[in-house]
Amino acid sequence: MTKRPEEIALLADSGQLLAQVFGHLDRLDLIGMSTMQINDLVDGLIVHELNARPASKGQYGYAYALNASRNNVVCHGVPSAADILQDGDIVNFDITLEKNGYIADSSKTYLVGEVALPARRLVQTAYEAMWKGIQAVRPGATLGDVGHAIERHARRNGYSVVREYCGHGIGREMHEEPQVLHWGKPRTGLVLREGMVFTIEPMVNQGRRAVRTEDDGWTVVTCDGQLSAQFEHTVAVTASGMRVLTLRSGEKKPH
Repeated sequence: MTKRPEEIALLADSGQLLAQVFGHLDRLDLIGMSTMQINDLVDGLIVHELNARPASKGQYGYAYALNASRNNVVCHGVPSAADILQDGDIVNFDITLEKNGYIADSSKTYLVGEVALPARRLVQTAYEAMWKGIQAVRPGATLGDVGHAIERHARRNGYSVVREYCGHGIGREMHEEPQVLHWGKPRTGLVLREGMVFTIEPMVNQGRRAVRTEDDGWTVVTCDGQLSAQFEHTVAVTASGMRVLTLRSGEKKPH
């Protein structure tokens, strides 16, 4: 479950390539683009410019380089040429990248054009909740500490945290042990050790936490139709605390 220093260095290399992909998306005007256009752009960037592999493509039979989860879609949204991003939308892009045999995983929820204050507040809280979890990571802490920090922040702001999906260990495989729940009790669960690498990726709902999967077998939506937002980073436990392997250039961490 722990990685050697040389493995973490390779994971960090993948993480920084993935950060470049998000840096490219950050510069796009998303209004009027289809989620399939964005998928194709990301696929080409990873393969042809970064000489890497979109790790989700072919995983579990999935055909695309990313998940595009818009508005009330919680996760696993399938890109489509008919899914056109509109002014006022929020959309999460979840992307994985493999380089030299090691995989990085990250996601970000984007504000498309002029987004209403309630949606912007949800997105900001989801971002803060992810960082609350990240900041709880250190040797000797527990996964319960991480999950508790996330859910406490979301609930204090009036939101709920999805429980059906969680973070995960990552390395040569996309999904490794441990499972990283986004709720929990302090000082319970697996004790964190130097060298562990996993994702923290809370999905925060505007309304109830209940979700359902649509008929395509992939797309997960909120049962009440309200918005959902998610952010994700790949994190390594270090001797002194933690290191975010997918940190983007100029990314603003919340205080």
